[in-house]
Amino acid sequence: VQLVESGGGSVQPGGSLRLSCVASGFTFDNYRMGWFRQAPGREREFVAGIDWKGSFQYYTDSVQGRFTISRDNAKNLVLLQMNSLKPEDTAVYYCGATSGFGYLKNAAAYDFWGQGTQVTVSS
Repeated sequence: VQLVESGGGSVQPGGSLRLSCVASGFTFDNYRMGWFRQAPGREREFVAGIDWKGSFQYYTDSVQGRFTISRDNAKNLVLLQMNSLKPEDTAVYYCGATSGFGYLKNAAAYDFWGQGTQVTVSS
Protein backbone atom coordinates (compact mmCIF):
# COMPACT_ATOMS: atom_id res chain seq x y z
CA VAL A 1 0.00 0.00 0.00
CA GLN A 2 1.28 3.43 -0.93
CA LEU A 3 0.04 7.00 -0.89
CA VAL A 4 2.48 9.38 -2.52
CA GLU A 5 1.94 13.13 -2.22
CA SER A 6 3.52 15.75 -4.44
CA GLY A 7 3.07 19.38 -5.38
CA GLY A 8 4.21 21.11 -2.24
CA GLY A 9 6.61 24.03 -2.25
CA SER A 10 7.12 27.64 -1.29
CA VAL A 11 4.73 30.36 -2.38
CA GLN A 12 3.95 33.96 -1.47
CA PRO A 13 0.74 34.90 0.33
CA GLY A 14 -2.14 34.97 -2.12
CA GLY A 15 -0.54 32.34 -4.32
CA SER A 16 -1.75 28.89 -5.31
CA LEU A 17 -0.53 25.31 -5.16
CA ARG A 18 -2.06 22.02 -6.24
CA LEU A 19 -1.26 18.93 -4.20
CA SER A 20 -1.57 15.46 -5.69
CA CYS A 21 -1.82 12.08 -4.00
CA VAL A 22 -1.47 8.88 -6.00
CA ALA A 23 -2.64 5.65 -4.40
CA SER A 24 -1.58 2.08 -5.06
CA GLY A 25 -1.94 -1.32 -3.46
CA PHE A 26 -5.60 -1.11 -2.50
CA THR A 27 -8.99 -0.66 -4.15
CA PHE A 28 -9.04 3.12 -4.31
CA ASP A 29 -12.75 3.68 -4.91
CA ASN A 30 -13.60 1.67 -1.77
CA TYR A 31 -11.96 4.39 0.33
CA ARG A 32 -12.91 7.88 1.30
CA MET A 33 -9.94 10.24 1.13
CA GLY A 34 -8.77 13.14 3.20
CA TRP A 35 -6.10 15.79 3.42
CA PHE A 36 -4.65 16.74 6.79
CA ARG A 37 -1.86 19.09 7.76
CA GLN A 38 0.55 19.42 10.64
CA ALA A 39 2.47 22.54 11.56
CA PRO A 40 5.49 22.43 13.92
CA GLY A 41 4.41 21.96 17.51
CA ARG A 42 0.78 21.35 16.58
CA GLU A 43 -1.42 18.32 16.16
CA ARG A 44 -2.38 16.94 12.78
CA GLU A 45 -5.58 18.67 11.68
CA PHE A 46 -8.23 17.90 9.10
CA VAL A 47 -8.22 20.08 6.00
CA ALA A 48 -10.56 18.47 3.47
CA GLY A 49 -12.27 15.14 2.75
CA ILE A 50 -14.13 13.51 -0.10
CA ASP A 51 -16.44 10.52 -0.37
CA TRP A 52 -15.98 7.41 -2.51
CA LYS A 53 -17.32 8.83 -5.78
CA GLY A 54 -16.42 12.46 -5.24
CA SER A 55 -20.05 13.47 -4.74
CA PHE A 56 -19.52 15.14 -1.37
CA GLN A 57 -16.66 17.28 -0.14
CA TYR A 58 -15.94 18.50 3.38
CA TYR A 59 -13.69 21.32 4.53
CA THR A 60 -12.45 22.81 7.72
CA ASP A 61 -13.77 26.33 8.19
CA SER A 62 -10.41 28.04 7.70
CA VAL A 63 -10.01 26.75 4.11
CA GLN A 64 -13.65 26.82 2.98
CA GLY A 65 -13.88 28.79 -0.27
CA ARG A 66 -10.12 28.71 -0.86
CA PHE A 67 -9.32 24.99 -1.16
CA THR A 68 -10.97 22.38 -3.38
CA ILE A 69 -10.62 18.62 -3.02
CA SER A 70 -11.34 16.30 -5.93
CA ARG A 71 -10.62 12.73 -6.99
CA ASP A 72 -10.18 10.71 -10.17
CA ASN A 73 -10.92 7.06 -9.43
CA ALA A 74 -9.68 5.98 -12.87
CA LYS A 75 -6.23 7.32 -11.97
CA ASN A 76 -6.26 6.50 -8.24
CA LEU A 77 -5.68 10.19 -7.68
CA VAL A 78 -6.87 12.77 -5.17
CA LEU A 79 -6.10 16.47 -5.58
CA LEU A 80 -6.14 19.49 -3.31
CA GLN A 81 -6.25 22.81 -5.13
CA MET A 82 -5.18 25.56 -2.75
CA ASN A 83 -5.83 29.19 -3.67
CA SER A 84 -5.39 32.47 -1.78
CA LEU A 85 -2.80 30.87 0.43
CA LYS A 86 -2.00 32.44 3.78
CA PRO A 87 1.05 32.13 6.04
CA GLU A 88 -1.08 30.13 8.51
CA ASP A 89 -1.51 27.44 5.82
CA THR A 90 2.18 26.58 6.24
CA ALA A 91 2.46 22.92 7.27
CA VAL A 92 3.27 19.43 6.10
CA TYR A 93 0.24 18.16 4.20
CA TYR A 94 -0.72 14.48 4.37
CA CYS A 95 -3.04 12.40 2.25
CA GLY A 96 -5.04 9.68 4.03
CA ALA A 97 -7.41 6.87 3.09
CA THR A 98 -10.22 5.43 5.21
CA SER A 99 -12.31 2.34 4.48
CA GLY A 100 -14.74 2.75 7.34
CA PHE A 101 -17.72 4.93 8.00
CA GLY A 102 -16.13 6.89 10.81
CA TYR A 103 -15.97 10.61 11.16
CA LEU A 104 -13.97 11.84 8.16
CA LYS A 105 -12.36 14.62 10.19
CA ASN A 106 -10.93 12.16 12.72
CA ALA A 107 -7.36 11.14 11.88
CA ALA A 108 -7.77 7.93 13.91
CA ALA A 109 -10.34 6.72 11.36
CA TYR A 110 -7.74 6.52 8.59
CA ASP A 111 -6.10 3.26 7.50
CA PHE A 112 -3.26 4.58 5.36
CA TRP A 113 -1.16 7.75 5.18
CA GLY A 114 1.32 9.24 2.78
CA GLN A 115 4.72 10.59 3.76
CA GLY A 116 3.64 14.24 3.51
CA THR A 117 4.62 17.22 1.40
CA GLN A 118 5.78 20.58 2.75
CA VAL A 119 3.82 23.74 1.97
CA THR A 120 5.40 27.05 2.97
CA VAL A 121 3.59 30.36 2.53
CA SER A 122 5.85 33.32 3.18
CA SER A 123 6.74 36.69 1.72
